[in-house]
Amino acid sequence: MITTPLISNASAQIASELAAVALELHRCTVQVRSGRMGVGSGVIWHSDGLIVTNAHVAQDERVVVELSDGWVMDAFRASIDVRRDLAALRVNAIDLPAVTVADSNALRVGELVLAVGNPQGVFGALTTGIIHAIDQEKFGHKPPAPSVEKIPNPNNPTDILSRQRWVMADIRLAPGNSGGSLANARGGVIGINTMIAGGLALAVPSNEVEHFLKGGNRPYLGVTLRPVQVLNSNRRFLGLLVLEVAEGSLARAAGLMVGDVLIGVCGQSFNTPDDLLNVLEHAEPGQSLPLEFLRNGKPSYCTVVLHPRSNVAPPIVAEV
Repeated sequence: MITTPLISNASAQIASELAAVALELHRCTVQVRSGRMGVGSGVIWHSDGLIVTNAHVAQDERVVVELSDGWVMDAFRASIDVRRDLAALRVNAIDLPAVTVADSNALRVGELVLAVGNPQGVFGALTTGIIHAIDQEKFGHKPPAPSVEKIPNPNNPTDILSRQRWVMADIRLAPGNSGGSLANARGGVIGINTMIAGGLALAVPSNEVEHFLKGGNRPYLGVTLRPVQVLNSNRRFLGLLVLEVAEGSLARAAGLMVGDVLIGVCGQSFNTPDDLLNVLEHAEPGQSLPLEFLRNGKPSYCTVVLHPRSNVAPPIVAEV
């Protein structure tokens, strides 16, 4: 006699719990409509009307968002960081269903994850997958260092890849998922889905989002730099040649000059041209930043006290 296998109680409970998690994530997901971008996704981060999405989704200062219950409202862009590809939107509403934010540093490769967004205009679609990798330097997608440190173009994935840490997931995404949530199996959001690279999804880690929302835009030192090889005591190492120092900048106040070669920050030598940018992006306003540099081949030191820069990208092509 042929019998139909029964779903175990444990399997049925897992399926029920997963469906409940998906429903809650759907409630916290919005559709973002921008005149230039079209349709993307957003995540209600705080119940007081704070929504997080990608910078490339919210290119306009005013956008329209639609909640899962069909409520449509205007939103304004409160802040933007093209380096992290993040934007914060504000709507005039309270008591919105907000996500639970999880610690992206606690992720493990192979962990089950869920993505919720609006792919191809399908509202609140869900896909599942696993964590593939966590640090973008392990992905093999990091491009060679440019001769000059450029401000990345948010529409150019290569520029963004070179400046960002990522959570990488083996999960299906499509146009419209950008700005939506990547969550763990308990429904905690661990990233904002941003792009697809090599068939895999890249998401900005939740801890990076939190840093951005706390005002962690990269402080402005006011220098233009170029990576160079430095020979000192028969040893070659990486330096950052100062090509320009902006008037009234922190670098000018600290005494940096054109021709100086930065060789370290916070007591650590540079291993890649991105090291200084990484320190700046995770620095807090008011923090003292010790810099080591060479002037006429002789070691020198200075300390700058950081202040946050404007959210608007400056019109020059090379700076730190």
